Amino acid sequence: MKPSIGIVGCGRVGTALATTLIGKGYPIAGVSSLHITSAHRLAGLCGISNATDRPWKITRKADVVFLSTPDGVIESVCESIAQQNGFSPDAVVLHCSGAHASTILASARKSGASIGSMHPLQSFASVDISQNPFKGIRIAIEGDFNAVSAANQMARDMESHPLQIITACKPLYHAAAVVASNFLVTLMGAAFRLIQQAGVSPEEAFSVLKPLVEGTLANIDRVGVAQALTGPVVRGDVQTVETHFRAIGETTPELLPFYRCLVHYTAMQATEGNRISPDLMKIFQDMCKA
Repeated sequence: MKPSIGIVGCGRVGTALATTLIGKGYPIAGVSSLHITSAHRLAGLCGISNATDRPWKITRKADVVFLSTPDGVIESVCESIAQQNGFSPDAVVLHCSGAHASTILASARKSGASIGSMHPLQSFASVDISQNPFKGIRIAIEGDFNAVSAANQMARDMESHPLQIITACKPLYHAAAVVASNFLVTLMGAAFRLIQQAGVSPEEAFSVLKPLVEGTLANIDRVGVAQALTGPVVRGDVQTVETHFRAIGETTPELLPFYRCLVHYTAMQATEGNRISPDLMKIFQDMCKA
């Protein structure tokens, strides 16, 4: 028999976890939210009646407890449950934050529970409960042995790929995710502004640049980061980069420090990949200090 699940935090991630796990045969012991209406909504989706705004009432009955609350209150919610003797001694307690390690659940460990974290490497802008949002994605897992074992099994049951990471390096994992997802949006926003200065309409900006982005991602997948790098820096085209600096400075000066920073680190990456010489890297980086 699969372990029973308690969900504390009924937002997008909590909803996705509860509806997916119940569809994979995991019984839901109960759901809890600061806002009772959210708990009742999720309970209705799961076909259960056990919904509360006092989480310890449902966590006591759960073999696995998910704390899917906002990051800033995970630790305090865990502590409040522990103070109410809300964790059974053999329970597994998992949070879903990408930024924090399992160590913020120390109060649950003191209650005898095994602690860990289970972070879906996916953006949950919305949840379509008619589909499995975890299918095919990576789920980063760390923590105590029993917690990791349970999380690995649930990830596989949800048709995900478990990714075990080092507890002490959890912030670096999350920083990588931020760079790959959030900063990509920022990067594309800068590209849109620049191409619009060249006369391309805002409505067309994405469709114009999309094939280039997709081709670059395909090249990274095919040959790796070092060999996928193209453009003026890896060609050693100092004059073109200087032209870019002047044009950006004249039209969108607020983007010039951003562009210089990108050139600086692109030159570093090109050197690390043996695509340009250290001397050429220094030329580009000296340009970026101007």
